[in-house]
Amino acid sequence: MTAYFSGKEPSFTVKLLHDRVYELLAEDKRLDGRTPMDIRKIDIKTNVIEKAEGSAMVSMGGTRIIAGVKNDIGQPFSDRPNEGVFAVNAELLPLASKSFEAGPPSEQGVELARIVDRSIRESRAIDLEKLCFIPGQKAYVIFLDFYVLDYDGNYFDPAVLAAVAALSTAKLPKYEVVNGQLEKKEETIPISLRTIPVSITIGLIKDKMLVDPSLAEQSSLDTSLVATFDSEGNLCAVQKNSSGYIPLDLMKNILTVAKERTDFIRSRFMELAKVG
Repeated sequence: MTAYFSGKEPSFTVKLLHDRVYELLAEDKRLDGRTPMDIRKIDIKTNVIEKAEGSAMVSMGGTRIIAGVKNDIGQPFSDRPNEGVFAVNAELLPLASKSFEAGPPSEQGVELARIVDRSIRESRAIDLEKLCFIPGQKAYVIFLDFYVLDYDGNYFDPAVLAAVAALSTAKLPKYEVVNGQLEKKEETIPISLRTIPVSITIGLIKDKMLVDPSLAEQSSLDTSLVATFDSEGNLCAVQKNSSGYIPLDLMKNILTVAKERTDFIRSRFMELAKVG
């Protein structure tokens, strides 16, 4: 995400955009007609990948992301012998944006995967201990892969929604421990999330803020952050994902807005994903 104050001299075009976005925010307006606190239209479809244990496609405005869940049986990490393994991978497909390149995972992809991982892990949405069969030896390994298909700004929030929707609908093959060995059953079991983590991206220009920035707005921001709250209203994760600074006197207001907006997104998620 490009920030206006990035340590480099901004281009004349970027400065004009920065000033224009700020002027609009001062009038409670935005480039695309939204108000500062409006989130773009959300659409959620589940079970979109036939061969995945769980899957979802989420769009937020012009940004569209698909997520899939696969599983395997493996060994728990040595420092967490009583827990299953949860791994997240993100790919920014070149067809989604001219700024995305083919090849090994980019810094953007790594950051996106980390934010999704932290949102789910720190909210304790998955009870990882229930995914372990034999401590230190056998456990479920849950792979969550997602791909940015279309990009029009802010892929963080729809990625978290896609991840949660895919996990919420996932069905894992059931195993039982018989004489110290795993025996696969014909039934499947859900992952059963304990809470629904939701993130919101908030951008700042001087003393004004906006949520869910579009691609055009992102290039004009002074800075931005991503905040994740669980269903109980607990702040689970915060990441400042661009350069620039956040005035201390704005942080309380930012988190208040973040809490309110994630509550709204969660209510839309429960309605659209039909997991409640």
